[in-house]
Amino acid sequence: MLSILIIITCLALTGYLAFSKRLSQSSDWKAMVTPLASIMGSGFLVSAPLLGGLVGSMALPCMALLLLLAYGVGSAIRFNIEYFEPIENERGLAQSMAFLSRIVLAAAYFISVTYYLQLLAAFILHATGVDHPIAAPIITTSLLCLIGGIGMWKGLDMLEGLEKYAISINLGMIGSLILGLIIYNVNLLLGGDWKLPNVSSEVNFDDLRVLLGLLIVVQGFETSRYLGANHPSKQRIQTMRRAQILSGIIYLSFIALTTVLFHDGIGADVTAIITMTAPVAIVLPVLLSIAAIGSQFSAAVADNEGAGGLIQDISHGKTTAKHAYLLILICTVILTWETNVNEIIAYASRSFALFYMLQCMTALITAHNTHKLDHRNTKLALFAILTLLCFFVFALGIPSE
Repeated sequence: MLSILIIITCLALTGYLAFSKRLSQSSDWKAMVTPLASIMGSGFLVSAPLLGGLVGSMALPCMALLLLLAYGVGSAIRFNIEYFEPIENERGLAQSMAFLSRIVLAAAYFISVTYYLQLLAAFILHATGVDHPIAAPIITTSLLCLIGGIGMWKGLDMLEGLEKYAISINLGMIGSLILGLIIYNVNLLLGGDWKLPNVSSEVNFDDLRVLLGLLIVVQGFETSRYLGANHPSKQRIQTMRRAQILSGIIYLSFIALTTVLFHDGIGADVTAIITMTAPVAIVLPVLLSIAAIGSQFSAAVADNEGAGGLIQDISHGKTTAKHAYLLILICTVILTWETNVNEIIAYASRSFALFYMLQCMTALITAHNTHKLDHRNTKLALFAILTLLCFFVFALGIPSE
């Protein structure tokens, strides 16, 4: 009965999100769904097993700290949308810092493309039961060649249509999963069987470094910064804030509801969410696998296109799209064969942390130069603290292995 309810919920949510005329005509929804989908993409799949294996029953407060850091960085980027964008074409230290951040973001996209497709490969191998050391890099390389080849041949516009449906499937799956977990926890509670798992919850310095390396699981909100061609600044600020708050509520609910499923040894396997949710309902592993494969491919396409656009922007149009996609393909294939999925998560976190640090520095300099600013000293202190925190993530983050 629960499996049927989950399937109905998933289909209903997916169908509404994919085909609703009201949503398709809503500018606010279009502005919010991009950062929301980025935040809820791969991070939602790996957060529970990685945090459960790392800090056990302390997963919920640790996730709350990650989300708090992300929201703080989001406030800096929202500040930049409002105060820095109008002066972005001027000359100064803030503009130089912002230009450097675009270079770092392009490199971060290289890593995130590899991360998404390595994660996709891991879910494919888990679903098919294949266990071979070079199977994952072969699958990842094949997908990179497919995306890169299409990009060089026709551009990635032809694949953009997939994003709408991948996002709808992913959000529909998340809604049905939350529902299933609520019913599962309530049944345990009513039966007197609900209890915290007997797993280690101690947090040492190495655990803290791994936790810093998980910033990527709540990354994605910065996409609002680069939607200026389609959405005004006020709308991007509001919808980015809503996306972070909504995703934060979903993440905290999800971690709280999955804590009862934690067990020893889950942290090293990024696909552990599949086996973790099997006791809840037999249909969940199938739905999660489908959603994982679709969402990671869509995210890889989006970041590949984003990286290509940034390369052309940084080179002031001197680099063609074909050459940009070729460069991305070469770099991502090298990353694929030199890293594994656990390592790439930490590298992606550190690269985005460096980008966030530069964005916070841009906000700090802009706030310093804007004398007529409400709560100016508070903002200066906040942006300085966030700059230091992002530097610590960049400097100290390590893989979960």
